[in-house]
Amino acid sequence: MNDDVTIRAAAEPDLEQAARLGAEIVRRHHAVNPNRFFMLDNVEAGYAWWLRQELDRPAAVVLVAERAGEIVGYAYGAIEERDWSILIDKHGALHDLCVAESARGMGIGRAMTLELMARLRTLGAPRYILRAMVQNEAALKLAKSVGFEPTMIEMTRELEAV
Repeated sequence: MNDDVTIRAAAEPDLEQAARLGAEIVRRHHAVNPNRFFMLDNVEAGYAWWLRQELDRPAAVVLVAERAGEIVGYAYGAIEERDWSILIDKHGALHDLCVAESARGMGIGRAMTLELMARLRTLGAPRYILRAMVQNEAALKLAKSVGFEPTMIEMTRELEAV
């Protein structure tokens, strides 16, 4: 990763730019499967509102990657407790990661993933879990490169397919 990129905890002034990256995740998912992944009007505002709540939550980690005063990466994770629906005990969940297109290929995504994992470990995560859209080959490759292995596959079926 370039030395001119800083990965740090997000702050209130970062939320607008981070929310744009979060909205990019929503749009990418919705474009692949609009029945599975919702889309809202003004998704950036919704993302900013949600991230503002997460900044104050002790179990949440919101990171940004900054280069030359611009937010070029955003990552979000949290400590999640036992979840009977997916049969997992307490864990660090890596929920979101997005690097601006102009900054891809520089190692920022990998560096943000490792930093997010380190911070979740500090909060007590004994293991990590992440979900990635099966069509997102870059995300799957990154996850594998930092030690993740597939354990579950989500499948959907729309009612009109019956």
